[in-house]
Amino acid sequence: MNQISIFANGEISLSEISQPLEGMIIAADGGARHCLRLGFIPQVVIGDFDSLSEADAAILQASGTEFIHYPADKDETDLELALDYAVKQGAQAITLYGLLGGRWDMSFANLLLLAAPRFAGIRFCVISGDTEAYILRGGETLEINGQPGNTVSAIPLSADVCGLTYTGLRWPLENAVLSFGTPRGVSNVLNREIAKISLENGLLLVMLIAKQVNG
Repeated sequence: MNQISIFANGEISLSEISQPLEGMIIAADGGARHCLRLGFIPQVVIGDFDSLSEADAAILQASGTEFIHYPADKDETDLELALDYAVKQGAQAITLYGLLGGRWDMSFANLLLLAAPRFAGIRFCVISGDTEAYILRGGETLEINGQPGNTVSAIPLSADVCGLTYTGLRWPLENAVLSFGTPRGVSNVLNREIAKISLENGLLLVMLIAKQVNG
């Protein structure tokens, strides 16, 4: 599977990188500073470069990083440009860092961008602090790897999520329906190290939170 990592300009902690990164590394503008701080050199930096310092740019240029410039006045965000570039490189799975934090509008827009129809077929994993987030589409099954006691939340992104089935969670579901705006899928709990969530139709945001829950 062609794996690509993308660094955006949100918040990233050292604890989020638990193992060496596989495949190409792409930075969306200021996400390149996170790469340097964490000891990674991205192959490509994309954006209008309003968030990247001259000093960091010089280090990257000396390291052979490719810069793809876009004007500041554009319709796409830097993250969207990075995602489109990753797709052109044949990405099948994309792990994203720095997607959240800071401005709420950008955080929401970044998450919803992953649900765009043109990205169907790509496995996304968003890493943010102690949380992993996934987009699950109709006809897909998501395997979640964690520790018993971890929190799992499922939030509908479409009008109805139909044929929803959980295994390996404290409160299982079988062929259930979740409607947009309902919090019914929030705060479930892993019963074992591996759980599975599948759905027949709709669009679902799934979050795995590593901290333990009580009760």
